[in-house]
Amino acid sequence: MRRRMLVAATSVVGAAGAGFVAVPFVASMNPSAKARAAGAPVEADISKLEPGALLRVKWRGQPIWVVHRTPAMLEALPTQNSKLVDPDSQLATQQPSYCQNPTRSIKPTYFVAIGICTHLGCSPTYRPEFGPADLGSSWKGGWFCPCHGSKFDLAGRVFKGVPAPSNLVIPQHTYLNDTTILVGEDGGQA
Repeated sequence: MRRRMLVAATSVVGAAGAGFVAVPFVASMNPSAKARAAGAPVEADISKLEPGALLRVKWRGQPIWVVHRTPAMLEALPTQNSKLVDPDSQLATQQPSYCQNPTRSIKPTYFVAIGICTHLGCSPTYRPEFGPADLGSSWKGGWFCPCHGSKFDLAGRVFKGVPAPSNLVIPQHTYLNDTTILVGEDGGQA
C-alpha cells in the first residue's frame, strides 16, 4: 500500500513538473507581442476628419490614407475615366471585392488606401486642389508621386502614360461604427 501511494504521489508531482516545463516551451512557439502588433488591425478615428482632409495611420509598417471626399471630389471621379488605365478597377488584387465600384470604397465619402505608389514604392503627395499650375488645368485632385511622376485620382486609380502600372491598393477594412474604421479586417464583407 505504501509503495502504491509513493508511486502515485511521484507520478502526480512528475506530471505537474512536466506541465510547468511544457507551458513555457509551448508559449515560446507563439509569435512575440511585436510580431502580433505588426500584423494586427489598426483603428482609424475619422470623427474629426474635415471634408477634403487626409488622415494617415500606420498598418503593417505601411502608410494608410483615409480621405474624407467632398461632393465636388465625388462628382469629378467619373470625368477622369477616359484618362485612366483601369477606371473600373478590374484587377482584383488591387482592392477587396466590396470596393470594386466607381468610388473604390465602402462608403463613397471615405476613401481608404495604402499610401505606396505601385511603381517603385514611393509615397505620393496628396494634391486635392483642382487645376494647380504645376499639374495642369485638367487636374481634379488626387495623388502625385514626386519620385517618377505617377498620378492617381481621388479613388486611387492610375492615369495613363505614367510609370505606375496599376491603381493604389485598397486594404481590407470595415466600419466599426460611424466614426471608426478598422484597417486589416473586413468584418466578413469579402
